Amino acid sequence: MARTTPIARQRNLGLMAHIDAGKTTTTERILFYTGVSHRLGEVHDGQAVMDWMAQEQERGITITSAATTCFWKDHRFNIIDTPGHVDFTIEVERSLRVLDGVVAVFCAVGGVQPQSETVWRQADRYGVPRIAFINKMDRVGADWRRCLEMINTRLGARPVALQLPLGQGEDFAGVVDLLRGEALTWDDDTQGTSMTTGPVPPEVADEYAALRTELIDTACEFDDGLMERYLEGAELAPAEIAAALRKGVLASAVVPVFFGAAFKNKGIQPLLDAVVDYLPSPVDVTPMSGLDPKGETVERPADDAAPFAALAFKLMSDPYVGHLTFLRVYSGRLSSGDSVVNASKEKRERVGRLLKMHANQREEISEVGAGDIVAVVGLKNVATGDTLCAQDHPVVLESLFVPEPVVAVAIKPASQPMVEKLGMALKRLADEDPSFRVDYDHETNQTVIRGMGELHLEIIVDRLLREFKVSAEVGAPQVAYRESITREAEAEGRYVKQSGGRGQYGHVKLRIAPGEAGTGVVFQEKIVGGTVPKEYFTAIERGVREACQKGVLAGFPLEDLEIVLYDGSYHEVDSNERAFMIAASMGLKTAAAKAGAQLKEPIMRLEITTPEEYMGDVMGDLSSRRGRVVSMESRPGVQVIEATAPLAGMFGYAGDLRSVTQGRATFSMEFSHYDPVPASMSAEVIERAREEREARQRGLAA
Repeated sequence: MARTTPIARQRNLGLMAHIDAGKTTTTERILFYTGVSHRLGEVHDGQAVMDWMAQEQERGITITSAATTCFWKDHRFNIIDTPGHVDFTIEVERSLRVLDGVVAVFCAVGGVQPQSETVWRQADRYGVPRIAFINKMDRVGADWRRCLEMINTRLGARPVALQLPLGQGEDFAGVVDLLRGEALTWDDDTQGTSMTTGPVPPEVADEYAALRTELIDTACEFDDGLMERYLEGAELAPAEIAAALRKGVLASAVVPVFFGAAFKNKGIQPLLDAVVDYLPSPVDVTPMSGLDPKGETVERPADDAAPFAALAFKLMSDPYVGHLTFLRVYSGRLSSGDSVVNASKEKRERVGRLLKMHANQREEISEVGAGDIVAVVGLKNVATGDTLCAQDHPVVLESLFVPEPVVAVAIKPASQPMVEKLGMALKRLADEDPSFRVDYDHETNQTVIRGMGELHLEIIVDRLLREFKVSAEVGAPQVAYRESITREAEAEGRYVKQSGGRGQYGHVKLRIAPGEAGTGVVFQEKIVGGTVPKEYFTAIERGVREACQKGVLAGFPLEDLEIVLYDGSYHEVDSNERAFMIAASMGLKTAAAKAGAQLKEPIMRLEITTPEEYMGDVMGDLSSRRGRVVSMESRPGVQVIEATAPLAGMFGYAGDLRSVTQGRATFSMEFSHYDPVPASMSAEVIERAREEREARQRGLAA
């Protein structure tokens, strides 16, 4: 089947932003002006096309990334609308892994907010080119100059305005196109479909000239020929300036900035033009590379004739067609019925139906090519991050970064008949969402679910009831503490057991030391002279890692340490892998007890926006939660507080903040880092963990 749109005229783009900056509203306007939707869907009344989940419509937020396709000026856009809430950061992560370009949406009042920084860093991780859209220019307190400054100072980016807003706040009327020297305004009576072009208003002529000069200077930095002509005084055509600026965007060296008010239907058409002009097609980005079976790096260019290679970036359960796997095809072609290899698991898969998705609506297609994003029915053993490829050209592409969960709750079925259904449902949800984990505690016979925040787990439990018809009871949220060590230590573990006949013998000597933050557990062996045979090294490593999972203070994972096996002994008859596993576990626990083990807790970063009259109450409440103020900024009518606080003190904060400010304050929170727990509180946590463990064991014994 021939391509209907050449790959060079295809754009795989996402919209990303802080919560409530207007991503979904902007996406809805894009769908309306490109003819996909025939009405303007609104988030606030639960009618947004892209927010199709019941939970999204009830809460007015985006929870899951939704994909759709539309066309603008002979270009095909594959669009993914991503969540802004930090609890659903994995949806942004997996989307950015497979997108070629991004529209970063900022609130003209809030500017660069905490989650704006988070998603920007995620885009940095994958080197995704960006353009910026300053939304809500019609809001009281809008300040576009401040937004540009914040993009520069907070994100370390280089913004360049391609438009000059005509007014801001209630006076926002339109924009001036700096490239073409035209004023653009929109007719409110036509839902923004009618756009009027006129001359630059005299009252902004000086500012227009200054910004246009700055724009041309920036563009010339990316094209030496253009720079020479500019210095010679030649008149530069808008298309030339745009082409030079595009080079800077593709190199992630500059961020073009556009302005509008999506809710008021202003500024969307020029934004669509900017996607065509500045964001890359699949052939403009660096070819995807991976490892072949020999461990050598190979490239997969965006070419239909190249060997097939695709990345599974999202799994989803559809009530009508079953299990869906979303793929980004990097090279080659794929047809219904084809057989491919899951190179990550070395298993063959057969492709069933191919679907083009429009939010939760499906359109069946027969074939896809390089650069396409598609949903596949029929894949059996594919997980998020797996590579699918041609059987005769295997390759494993880079997977994606998955953040560690920070909140945990115990969960149990509401009735005995629900036990099996709960297990199956949790497995399905964990397959869909890599940032959601399910663990079983064999000591207490409890199922523990872990996620990125209270809202994340609340949505999981809600989905259990609505989608899987499983009623479950959950405990109070628990903090995902960690344990670490503060100094070096050495210890030995010796396991000797004789019970007649063949015995058990394992003996190791370990040296442990604190590691760099985020490195986890690093194991090395430095045995000299064969005091411990090599065939036991794997068992010893498994033993110390299993011991680290249960910690030494309160049963929390022991992390960020380096373990060296430097000596030991063995018995020719009695030694075996099990004996060395037990000896290694014993040695690790002894060494950690000597190494100044300490508890660490997750620290959250907050941004609180409150009317000035409630500052005292908000600060007092924050202090009672062991919060620390990092900075304060005055904005029109409000104060913005940036702070850090332990997660342990932040449960229920949303309700308390509403209470002390009569519902007028808002806040956002995201994980920042782990810090040591104060000594007095550490003793309480350890004692509480011991009491809970003993109570559960008594319950099991009874």
